[in-house]
Amino acid sequence: MGLLARIHRRVKRWTDGMGPRIALQTERPSLTLGSEYGEHTVCPDGLGADSIVYSVGVGQDVSFDRALAERFGLTVHAFDPTPASVAWVEAQDLPGYFRMNAIGLGTEDGTARFFKPSDPGHISHSVLSHDRVQGDSINVPIRCLATLMAERGHAHIDVLKLDIEGLEYDVLDQLCHQGLQVRQLLVEFHHQLTAIPYRRTRRTVEKLSAHGYQVFHVRGGEREVSLIRDIP
Repeated sequence: MGLLARIHRRVKRWTDGMGPRIALQTERPSLTLGSEYGEHTVCPDGLGADSIVYSVGVGQDVSFDRALAERFGLTVHAFDPTPASVAWVEAQDLPGYFRMNAIGLGTEDGTARFFKPSDPGHISHSVLSHDRVQGDSINVPIRCLATLMAERGHAHIDVLKLDIEGLEYDVLDQLCHQGLQVRQLLVEFHHQLTAIPYRRTRRTVEKLSAHGYQVFHVRGGEREVSLIRDIP
């Protein structure tokens, strides 16, 4: 990226209403698991063999999912409809605690158009049209979170990891609106994309806070945020 492009991106962050940084709101025990590329930070309190974990957006790195499952003896329900990701998972020797579902997460039940990455070396598809995708697309099955939970007989989720290339904002808005019982949110926000201003991340975190979630970990230019809510 050239100098002018870097300056443009910095100016854009401010003109988009960068405002105050996302601050920690609570101190909780934290545990960072996974490879340098695929790591996430979770609060270990209350996690055990019966905990329900949804990992949405698998790509080609399940180091976090594997480490979490092995440490606490739990099952990870993984979701990713991207053909390359599904093929990669099928080629791995993954134990039964990792349950792959070739379904995407959205705000409705049906089919979504996923744009292919412009870099052939990348795997992440997106429902958004931005500078890192091309015009070619594929259609994939999607379900809203409430449907995924109902299909699996889950009344709550202990940990929900989201890496869904920009759709996290709409999904989290729906989660708040529907009052779904999710205790921990490990979210990778995508305000680095040209289609998403930073203020949208900040406002989403503010909305989550208004619904009882508290930030206990932030890293990576505020792209990776871990939040927790105490469910009675």
